[in-house]
Amino acid sequence: MMKNHLLFLFIFCLEITHAQVTEIKYLSGKGSDDAIEWDFFCTKGAKSGLWNKIKVPSCWETEGYGTYNYGHDKNKANEEGLYKTKFQIPADWKSKRIFIVFEGSMTDTEIKVNGKQAGTVHQGAFYRFKREITNLVHYGKSNDLDVKVSKMSANNSINEAEREADFWVFGGIFRPVYLEAVPNEYIEYTAIDARHTGDVKADIILSGNLSDVEAQMVVLDQQNKVIGKLSSTPAAGKKNKISLSGHIADVKPWSSESPTLYSASISISRKGKVLHTITEKIGFRTVEVREHDGVYVNGVKMMFKGVNRHSFWPTTGRTTNKQLSIDDVNLIKAMNMNAVRMSHYPPDKHFLEVCDSLGLYVIDELCAWQYPPYDTPVGKVLVREMLTHDINHPSIVFWANGNEGGFNFDLDPLFPLYDIQKRAVLHPWAKFSCINTAHYINYDTGINNLFHGRDIFMPTEILHGLYDGGHGAGLDDYWNLMRSNNLSAGMFLWDLADQAVVRTDRNGFLDTDKDHGADGITGPHREKEGSFFTIKEIWSPVHLEKKYITPTWNKRLIIENRYAFTNTNECSFKFRLAKVTNLSVDGVTSVAGRIDSPDCKPGEKSTITLDLPKEWTDYDVLYVTATDRENRELFTWSYEIGNPLKVASRCLPTDKSAPAAQAQDLGTFWLLSAAGVEARINKETGLLQAVVYQGKTIPLSNGPVLITDKQVTCKSVQYKLAEGNPHLTVTYVTNNGKDVAYGFTWTMLPSGVLQLDYDYRPQDKIAMAGITFDFPEEGVKGATLFANGPYRVYKNRMKGGTLNVWNKTYNNTVTGESWDYPEFKGYYSLFYGMKLDCPTPFAVYSGKEDVILHLFTPAIQSLYAADKNYTVPAYPKGNISFMSAIPPVGTKFGKAENYGPQSQLHRFSGNGAENNISGQLFFDFNTMNK
Repeated sequence: MMKNHLLFLFIFCLEITHAQVTEIKYLSGKGSDDAIEWDFFCTKGAKSGLWNKIKVPSCWETEGYGTYNYGHDKNKANEEGLYKTKFQIPADWKSKRIFIVFEGSMTDTEIKVNGKQAGTVHQGAFYRFKREITNLVHYGKSNDLDVKVSKMSANNSINEAEREADFWVFGGIFRPVYLEAVPNEYIEYTAIDARHTGDVKADIILSGNLSDVEAQMVVLDQQNKVIGKLSSTPAAGKKNKISLSGHIADVKPWSSESPTLYSASISISRKGKVLHTITEKIGFRTVEVREHDGVYVNGVKMMFKGVNRHSFWPTTGRTTNKQLSIDDVNLIKAMNMNAVRMSHYPPDKHFLEVCDSLGLYVIDELCAWQYPPYDTPVGKVLVREMLTHDINHPSIVFWANGNEGGFNFDLDPLFPLYDIQKRAVLHPWAKFSCINTAHYINYDTGINNLFHGRDIFMPTEILHGLYDGGHGAGLDDYWNLMRSNNLSAGMFLWDLADQAVVRTDRNGFLDTDKDHGADGITGPHREKEGSFFTIKEIWSPVHLEKKYITPTWNKRLIIENRYAFTNTNECSFKFRLAKVTNLSVDGVTSVAGRIDSPDCKPGEKSTITLDLPKEWTDYDVLYVTATDRENRELFTWSYEIGNPLKVASRCLPTDKSAPAAQAQDLGTFWLLSAAGVEARINKETGLLQAVVYQGKTIPLSNGPVLITDKQVTCKSVQYKLAEGNPHLTVTYVTNNGKDVAYGFTWTMLPSGVLQLDYDYRPQDKIAMAGITFDFPEEGVKGATLFANGPYRVYKNRMKGGTLNVWNKTYNNTVTGESWDYPEFKGYYSLFYGMKLDCPTPFAVYSGKEDVILHLFTPAIQSLYAADKNYTVPAYPKGNISFMSAIPPVGTKFGKAENYGPQSQLHRFSGNGAENNISGQLFFDFNTMNK
């Protein structure tokens, strides 16, 4: 049996060796990383009027030519680019048909070889097209290639669809150019439907009507082992299509979780002589849309966790390369996403290849932004070019006919005409193909549709991520609601990366066209924003329960398997225990171990058991990390073991032999002093006026001020000596002195630590609650934080961080306008302690749980009208605040209140002082020499 198999494989390989295959010769580079120079002349704009050199492929603006335009610009440049290069034809191509192929050229493209025009002018930027040049080329000598690219199309519908859009519009040959040599009788393209069951159908489209031709398809696995063969029935007569069908046993289905690929070698022959052979990468997978039910992949209902992606890089515009595609797919998968939408045009070939090999579900989209779409004559050409180019990628699960009203309904019937798989066609933002894809819906919306309808719903754009709003903010509520609705098929966030182009005409300025391109989960060079990690946690396919660890804990955690196909026994788990002895990264000690992976099927729950050391309760934080079969981290969850007071007691200075603290009444203020620290407390307000340590003023002042919109008045400041330490107890009242709103006590300890205990009654329906201090920002170099980080949080974006000690370097990042991440300023949850690095450093620790630190206030974006900017939440007036309630953040299209329960105002109710919020802080000013 084995001998027969090896003999067949040898004969098959021998046939392929001697068969006529498609040969390729590149005239350009394959991407932005290996571009080749051609001669170039730009008719208008920068560097125009002179012949020079340009990289091919490239966008000519990013190479310093012409004029930059964003799609919304009213007056767009209409320059032309003239390209020249020379090439030679291999001698053994004489008996072949030769085509020149452009993978993408913006926009109208005229080709001449040796002075003669090759076919018609191509119109449309994002599509592969080819022109036959067999009768135009010379053998044995150089050939001249002249290409004229018109930035604006002669077809107005193309300009409307491609160049009036909400994205950068460029000019140039921005994807590769190559020669393609095929036999005189050849396969034009194939359409393959390989189901997860092993059933296979294939249409082999021939060039012209070929007589007496039969076909076969041989399928090989990744080890080049033949696993199956399909053959057509020999038939006389001419034909332009041959169909195959059959079954291949024991295939491994393709999915985003297990992207198993096979090679399909397709040959046509006549009387035993092979005429032409091509090879396609295929995956065995089935996609179904079941009306009023859901979208199924390989028989399993799917929830798409997706993002929109432009083909874009800051220095090269629409010209990318394969490594960037690999990096972007890995970036998307690192957020535990399983899907991506091509917005708003077909991507580079290599991006789809990487989606196939690494595993992402794809929506492939015909270009249009909003109405009007392509007209029917040109649309028919471009639909054919898109589908014949992309049809066999297993990653593609949907086609999209335009975007947001840019739908030409006459083109819809063409998709199933070319697509043997009959994948559903979407009209993004509308209901079509039994799927409602409405954009930017509010939480829990719908009248007989969306969350309250009978149709499948899958927003193809949602939670618009302008600046720091959207994306992770609101996602937890939306996703939980979608998971509870059986008709939800998931969602696609807008969008992956900020579209900031490096302006060669503005000294390298990174231009997002104000707010238009600043929508990314990452910056233009893929700098990660806070939402990146929020999404990562919420969309983790392994979900760990929220748990408060107590000494009686049984060392078990409940996990939920949210994969579609993968058992958690294919994942790995580990733990780490951390103990903080001081506020520095070096002050953390830890011990780690592995966790046995549970046998938990998709959709089920199980437990993991942690084999912790006997003294585990001595530690402060437990970390549990899950990784997938590719050793990619799914997420690391952190669990508090101790509490802030335990850490503060360990880290703060104590000296039992130190002299007692002193208090002096100095007229307008009380002076509390110990161990070289002097704190001045205003006698009228009880607020801290200043702190002096060893003669240097630490400018923490004007606090603790209650964060409230009510008028509060200081009723009293009372001194007493308790347990040998001086105390100042302050009471604030409201309602004309009838109600106590706020109280706090200052205590100076012998160590010089200034203790603050506070208690207040929050208002109902509030955005913020807590206390605040003034502290100058000037001279601050950074901070060491023991808190949930390293990214800032909002009320509706609390997930994604890790409780740890973080070294934070000061920056003044304005999210979406500068990209030094993580930002320094903002809110940090689960605050345990901070040491501020500044000319007069000090440390502060919390003695209570669930405090949120406000560490300076971020600047507001300068390129977007402040009155329209819902992505800037409120902050207290002070610079350093200790809070129990912080506000949510909105998106470009709406206030935070539209985005779910976590985006609402805080509610407070309860009778009696025991329902008040209390806090405790310890200020350590003796840190200058530590």
